[in-house]
Amino acid sequence: MQPGADPPRPSGGGEMPRNTPESRSPSFVSSQPDGSSGRMATLTKAQSEPNLLALEEDLTCSICLSIFDAPVTVPCGHNFCAYCLEQTWASQVRDFSCPQCRTTFPDRPQLHKNTVLCRVVEQLQGCGDGKEDDEHEEEEQEAAAPIYCDSCLQAAATQTCLTCMASFCPEHLRPHYDSPAFRHHQLCPPVRDLQQRKCPQHNKLFEFFCSQHSCCICSLCLLSHKLCHTSPLQQAKDNAESALKKRLAELHNQSERSVQAMNSVKTIQRQAAETAARKRDLLRAEFLEIKALIEEKENQTLKVFMEEEKRVCNKFDYVYKILGNKKNEIQSLRDQIEMALTEGDDVLFLKRAAALQRTSIKEAFVPVIEMDNNMIHAAYQSAINLKDVVKLAVNVSVDKRTDAKPPPGKTKPPSVPSPNKPVVKKKLAADSRTHKDKIPHPTKTTLLEETDTQDKRNPVKLAPSMGAPSMGAPSAANAAKVKELISSFLKKPRAELLQYAANVTLDFNTAHSKVALSERYTKMSVSDTQLNYNHHPQRFTDCPQVLGFQCFKRGIHYWEVEMQQNNFCGIGICYGSMERQGPDSRLGRNSSSWCIEWFNSKISAWHNDVEKCLPNTKATKIGVLLHCDGGFVLFLTVEEKLNLIYKFKAQFTEAVYPAFWLFSSGTVLSLW
Repeated sequence: MQPGADPPRPSGGGEMPRNTPESRSPSFVSSQPDGSSGRMATLTKAQSEPNLLALEEDLTCSICLSIFDAPVTVPCGHNFCAYCLEQTWASQVRDFSCPQCRTTFPDRPQLHKNTVLCRVVEQLQGCGDGKEDDEHEEEEQEAAAPIYCDSCLQAAATQTCLTCMASFCPEHLRPHYDSPAFRHHQLCPPVRDLQQRKCPQHNKLFEFFCSQHSCCICSLCLLSHKLCHTSPLQQAKDNAESALKKRLAELHNQSERSVQAMNSVKTIQRQAAETAARKRDLLRAEFLEIKALIEEKENQTLKVFMEEEKRVCNKFDYVYKILGNKKNEIQSLRDQIEMALTEGDDVLFLKRAAALQRTSIKEAFVPVIEMDNNMIHAAYQSAINLKDVVKLAVNVSVDKRTDAKPPPGKTKPPSVPSPNKPVVKKKLAADSRTHKDKIPHPTKTTLLEETDTQDKRNPVKLAPSMGAPSMGAPSAANAAKVKELISSFLKKPRAELLQYAANVTLDFNTAHSKVALSERYTKMSVSDTQLNYNHHPQRFTDCPQVLGFQCFKRGIHYWEVEMQQNNFCGIGICYGSMERQGPDSRLGRNSSSWCIEWFNSKISAWHNDVEKCLPNTKATKIGVLLHCDGGFVLFLTVEEKLNLIYKFKAQFTEAVYPAFWLFSSGTVLSLW
């Protein structure tokens, strides 16, 4: 055979297939019974299997999006995995609903295994496994089959010439080594499917890769791809390998971040559970104290009532004893008169009659004995007032005595640490030693919060008024001291004030439905549409306001607020007991809040619905310095030098929260 000449072709009616899997496999070379019978069995099995693969979508659980595992049927007719449905209903105690059609059931349905659906799923899984095994077996057989020489079609090929696009055994490969004409031919280990390496349009070997069309092309295809970015196959392979390695590294980093996030969620979940258990114990302790005080009040009131009852009963016993003696005296006189009437001696009879006539007995007198109605009425009214206080506190404001938590949730966001809040409690016992026992009805309630130490709790007390107490100026004795203290803080540079910096975040549960929170609850803005926030008793309903999550009862605290885009806003502080709806819920319009308000270029200070206009300032960052023990709050402009905008003096009797009011579209505030 001449070098470069085509190998001889066997004579026959058609051309022998070259270098295809069928031509080189044993089943094609010689019809062996084992190979044919295997294919026939596979074909028969595929024809006999029911067409279950088309039902795979119908046999998928709508919760886990996988094939049913132990399917169960709910009363509405839908099917789910038993484990998925149990996990869905695990946190519910009532109003069980179908996860697919939302049909609600009054009681938890009894779940029964759907045996028919189980058999269908088993058949589907068996069919799928069999198909995968057959495909895997065919791939292994094809990979194990040798590659035959394209010249003799009998001996196994040892090299493939990418120039000739043919595979050769050692005998037919000899010209490539001996003849100079084949010296530049490219040889490589045996390769299957050489036709896939050739351009089907020009029948030339692929030499380039078009990244725009993601396909291999030959040198003649470059004319039609002249506007595309093309590169040699080896360079394209290197670039693809680098991209995949980079992608693999990114996926590895993403996986590590996912693991860290999962660990963080578990840690926060554990901390939330510990906090919930701690607060549950606090609640139990508070209610035990409330019950003890109510029982003490009951015992004291009953004791006063029983003492009065005993006093009246003793008086009645005394009068009864006197009347008994009077009765015996009358009976004795009667007996003496009757005996005198039986006397036969006239002289002796007259003597006795004269003596008996001189004996006088007063009429029986029953004095008026009454219980002290004023005392009884006062005791009864005290019980009625106490009942009204408890009823109002329980029925109207029970949610305000619990800590506001997000979600997630609310769930609150996992990145916000739970703050320590001082306890604000109520006195439920009144002085039972006075007959004029009056307990005023509460008008507002306060938050039941965790103590700073969580070990020492204040006793439960009934405040004279449960509304926000009016804030008066410090006493005259401390006025000079407070003034000097304020002056000392105004002289401090910003760097010294930052040592009192508080990590303030926003409380999601208080945000109005048009206040949007972002950047880990440190940025607030006005939304053009209503946000679908869940109902919460602490949420503002009338004014677009939001409170900080942290509260401050004592110490010195400093935070900064940056105003962006618009100045229609208010920055201040308030009590947690401030109203959440109605006109009294506006910041600065009640005795429970203090704020500085920016209305375009107008600046004013507000407290207790009293406005004081202030000089205009163009500062975009505002600092707030709260001194709980000193009884004042300063609003400063944060520039090269801190300048005082306004100061409020007040004796804070409740925990104070940072408060913000955004009343115009485009207003944006950020916490620093």
